[in-house]
Amino acid sequence: MFSLICKTKCLNKLPEASKSLAALSSQALPVSSEKSPKNSKDNLRKQVLNYRHVYPEFLPDPKVEFRNKLREKLERADMVARRTQIDIPEFYVGSVLAVTSSDRHTPGKTHRFVGICIKREGCGLRATFILRNVIDHQGVEILYEMYDPTLHKVEVLRLEKRLDAELLYLRDALPEYSTFDVNMDAELLPEGAQVPINPIKVKLKPRPWLERWERQHLKGLQDLELPERFYERAKELDKPWEKYDLMKEYMKTIPEEEQLEIFGEVQTELHKLEVQRKKMKRKRVFVKPSKLA
Repeated sequence: MFSLICKTKCLNKLPEASKSLAALSSQALPVSSEKSPKNSKDNLRKQVLNYRHVYPEFLPDPKVEFRNKLREKLERADMVARRTQIDIPEFYVGSVLAVTSSDRHTPGKTHRFVGICIKREGCGLRATFILRNVIDHQGVEILYEMYDPTLHKVEVLRLEKRLDAELLYLRDALPEYSTFDVNMDAELLPEGAQVPINPIKVKLKPRPWLERWERQHLKGLQDLELPERFYERAKELDKPWEKYDLMKEYMKTIPEEEQLEIFGEVQTELHKLEVQRKKMKRKRVFVKPSKLA
């Protein structure tokens, strides 16, 4: 009889034991699902690899004589503060932009210029970009300072890349490659889509040109149709070994460890701005533009 009572008590305690085991297992699940430090570091490294292309001006000048860590840190804080006041979207060389700025000659009025970005350079608060457009058969270029307080609005009408890092050869190209409608509508890309690369090859006007384009290994140009002696001279002046010079490449870039430290300072603020920009983008519906360049 005593053994029977003991068995019934043990059976009654089984649900309680199973509940306690389930509670322990549920408490242990979050520990196993947490990301390891190695995975978080890899994710941060991938994000930095993306940030250094989207925000190249946050990286300081690699020349040692121009480095000043205190000044660079203060500049990064000013740049983030400026980005909270004006939306500076992602763009690359080859993207078509519309910039609205204050007109110095007419106080109280603004000026809007549409053009293709042909060059982007500088670091910190000295970052600049050049827009080019052909208006009334006349090439017009404007150099903007990215963090200039006179800028009111920066719009990306066509987000794309080109085959070359600079498009200065558009100055010697046919006008149709640099002509864009001032009333051009924005072309919105689907969310999460990669930035397209425009494989167009530009045809230059007959010589004379502003530079020796045949000596610069440009991918976005058609056949220049020059005499053979021009290509032979370009081959004589070429330095193909420089791409294997690791020390020269090291002196021209910022180490990856320092990039992680730099973008780690501003990652939170930049992420907030990206989330806010995506929310604004979702409100707009993709419409096929009616006015193209």
